[in-house]
Amino acid sequence: MKALTIRGVEPEVAEKLKIAARKQGKSVNNLILEFIKISLGLKKEKKFSRKYDDLDALFGRWNDDEFKKNKQLNNQAAPN
Repeated sequence: MKALTIRGVEPEVAEKLKIAARKQGKSVNNLILEFIKISLGLKKEKKFSRKYDDLDALFGRWNDDEFKKNKQLNNQAAPN
């Protein structure tokens, strides 16, 4: 990989980069690389990071009483 040097970075900008990197648990280098990739449209989306809710209406949801009842039934049916 090629190494690049960025000149003329003001102290305020450098400090903000350090703070942002620390908050995200990244190095300043990785943070800047991510910024560059995003701005160039090269950032790939993580696999399996999307949440889908288009089938929710088909399956429904248990309310609290139904959940407790089913949990109790599962505990009774579980082998010891």
